[in-house]
Amino acid sequence: SIPTEMPKATRRLKVLETPARLGGKVIHGFGRGSSQLGFPTANMEIEWARSSSRESLGAEARRVLEFAEATPCGIYAAWARVCDGPDRGVYKVAMSVGWNPHFEGEEAVKNKTIEAWLLHEFEQDFYDAHLRLVVLGYVRDEAKFDSLDELIAEIRADGDFCSEALDDPALAAYRDDPFFFAADA
Repeated sequence: SIPTEMPKATRRLKVLETPARLGGKVIHGFGRGSSQLGFPTANMEIEWARSSSRESLGAEARRVLEFAEATPCGIYAAWARVCDGPDRGVYKVAMSVGWNPHFEGEEAVKNKTIEAWLLHEFEQDFYDAHLRLVVLGYVRDEAKFDSLDELIAEIRADGDFCSEALDDPALAAYRDDPFFFAADA
């Protein structure tokens, strides 16, 4: 069904002082992104279970955990690359960091998530692949919407906003960031 809601959230790009460079495994989420919402997302693995023993984490996993802990919930603009998938292009991203407040009860998340919606049509899933993200700007606060149609309209507007924002030459330059192509970041 086509959502009838118009987006209501205010979006404004606040460029991060220092881009966040994150890498990690794509894991299975709740399966809502594609099936229920129509927006397939790549859920980044966050080592919450090992947060009390950070020294046992590799540098990359530690960066992801620290980003998830310290970063305000909301929507972010980023670039991403699936490093070991069949499609290894660098693509624009609308990324959610937070608790998915629309879903409650048994559907509620237990830990904060990082979910990247790569604004590209992939021919196949890439679970367990290695994803690299360069997070460039904060777009809006995480919000709970009144209906599923409203949530879908807002996510679509997030994608449109992030896509346009990443066309700015200063942000578009990050598409070629060496982090995406380094052997071991």
